[in-house]
Amino acid sequence: MQSDVVIFGGGAAGLWLLDELTRRGTTCLLLETGELGQGRTAGSQGSIHGGSNDTLEAPMTGSATGICELPGVWKACLDGTRQPDLSSTHIRSDCSYVWQSESVSSRPGVIDAQVGLHVAAESISPEQRPDVLRDCPGTVTRIDEQVVSPVSLLANLSAPHTDRILKIDALGGLDIVCGQPGQVSAILLTHPKSKETLMIEPSTVVLTAGAGNAELRSSAGLSAAAIKRSPLHMVMLRGPLPRLNGHCVDGARTRVTITSDRNSLGQTVWQLGGQLAEDGVPMDESALIAHARHELETVIPGFDFSRVEWATYRVDRAQAENGLHPESVQVLREGNVVTGSPTKLALVPQLVASLVETITPIAENQAPATYSAAKQLEPIDWPRPYVALPPWETVSIWHRALETATLLQRAA
Repeated sequence: MQSDVVIFGGGAAGLWLLDELTRRGTTCLLLETGELGQGRTAGSQGSIHGGSNDTLEAPMTGSATGICELPGVWKACLDGTRQPDLSSTHIRSDCSYVWQSESVSSRPGVIDAQVGLHVAAESISPEQRPDVLRDCPGTVTRIDEQVVSPVSLLANLSAPHTDRILKIDALGGLDIVCGQPGQVSAILLTHPKSKETLMIEPSTVVLTAGAGNAELRSSAGLSAAAIKRSPLHMVMLRGPLPRLNGHCVDGARTRVTITSDRNSLGQTVWQLGGQLAEDGVPMDESALIAHARHELETVIPGFDFSRVEWATYRVDRAQAENGLHPESVQVLREGNVVTGSPTKLALVPQLVASLVETITPIAENQAPATYSAAKQLEPIDWPRPYVALPPWETVSIWHRALETATLLQRAA
């Protein structure tokens, strides 16, 4: 089989790129080793940041302007007025809240989010606040930042393209053939049941597999060290919780980000990210739960967390080796292999646009005979990946809440 482009990685970036290229008439296949979105996308919080998180860390950089324009792109897609049509994606909330911790130093962070970043923001009166934030000191701001269900997004993006998405066995069913480093001439796939071999001859190979990009680059004769992993240790709560989506800021950092959804039992679930998820990397589950409860009781004073259950999960961010918090998407082209590295869901449209700019000249120049806007791939009998479940549906052990003092004592 010949294909203009073969994409490795079925997260939001890979699926969005598959949709974009297919609509342009490019013959394209996507290969996924697990379930669609497994790991980073399915485990993300779904916030379409317009600067409230990323640029709180570097509020005056020029990239802030580009990032804050992305929510408009997402909104048009979610409304169905721009491609890809994401109107079937579940929107958890049309806005998010930003509030301060008790630290006086948190005030500049809110000012930067409102003014320096040009984010559509509105200070709200105490009566307009969500009940859960009634006792928070200082200003509470509402920002035009949509929060989507990542799992619903994956289902929406993949539904029109199931015939172009193959599930593969990366350990025993994949062989990448290179004439020289970074020049893939063939991809050999072994069918898990029949053991027959499918040979794909790609014009271009695109890696959007997140943490899996390092191993794929090695298989293509490229440096795995070019990909850096930045781990996160996320916290989840379930039980009698209100719906809340927002960020508590402290100075130039996002102390904690909270997003909400419902699980299959009908319970409200909170995911906790921000600085909390980074601080939790060296902690075990008990220590992080203790730390998280202490943080929540500090940033949401007066709320009773004694009746909720707690769990944690780990996930890796992956990007090119040039810093912990990249200001924009990163595209690396070597031979006919292109590596794309976003670290946040909101950046996906920007990454796809950069990838398309890079891919099209390669496909046209290196394989003009196979690059055709009219050609379609033949149907193929092959296993297809499902959409991954959200993390709260895969965690088997939830911990009953204990008193904060007991949790801290156990963690110690």
